[in-house]
Amino acid sequence: MLDRLAAAIFVFLWSTGWIVAKVAAAHADPLTFLAIRHALAASAFALVALACGAAWPRTGRELLHAFISGILLHGLYLAGLWWAIGQGVPAGLSGIIAGLQPLLTGLFALLLLKERLGRVQMIGLAIGFAGILIAVSPQFADLARTGTGGIAFPVLINLVAMLSVTLGTLYQKRFLAEGDLRSIAVFQYLGALAVTLPMAMHLEEMRFDATLPAIAAMAWSVIGLSMGAVGLLYYLIRRGQVSRAASLIYMMPPLVAVEATLIFGEALSAPMVIGTGIVVAGVYLVNRKR
Repeated sequence: MLDRLAAAIFVFLWSTGWIVAKVAAAHADPLTFLAIRHALAASAFALVALACGAAWPRTGRELLHAFISGILLHGLYLAGLWWAIGQGVPAGLSGIIAGLQPLLTGLFALLLLKERLGRVQMIGLAIGFAGILIAVSPQFADLARTGTGGIAFPVLINLVAMLSVTLGTLYQKRFLAEGDLRSIAVFQYLGALAVTLPMAMHLEEMRFDATLPAIAAMAWSVIGLSMGAVGLLYYLIRRGQVSRAASLIYMMPPLVAVEATLIFGEALSAPMVIGTGIVVAGVYLVNRKR
């Protein structure tokens, strides 16, 4: 019961990241926003770990594993995703790319971690991806008509970002199966900061207007996303198969579309509604108890 509740809360919190990104885009450069977010998240987790008396990594190897996982899960993934979207990668195409992650995670988990996926789980992964295809089909059809001229490189960066979070999920399961997640997160966000800050300094003007919407978006990014959603993701990875945890990513594009409709008044298409139902069925099959 606790795992199911954690999964539901994770899906909701993680989905708000796209909403925050849209709000933040009007007030800050994306990589600059992420660099500040990573720095604040590392500081916040350090305070929590100290206040709770959490055990800290004891060896250089443990610190290195936390640092590398942070680079993969947060640094390269979020930087690549936000930058690609900022360069014009359509939401529909980005949704298709995101939908590849659970499929690749399931495949890599089988090859690298020797996880055994049942037939129903494999069917669930395929059904979930089909639901994503249906949900974003209108945007993808527009892309097919207009072509990908001028965004080939951003699309490649988007793909690299997806591969990064896939490998980061597997790395988290393989090398960080023990230890206190609160203290580990400090070094993970320092790893993310180590790659995001130089990119922001090189590619952007480092704009952050510090208005109330910008501060509110930053506060939710740190507390709701970096601490809440990511903490739950770590918990789910540690408690079960990485393929099951990754399958929850299928829920993001449909849920983001619903939230965008409620908050920004964006239209909710029939394919999105139908695709959402199919995605829910696929995620259920992947995560149901045998």
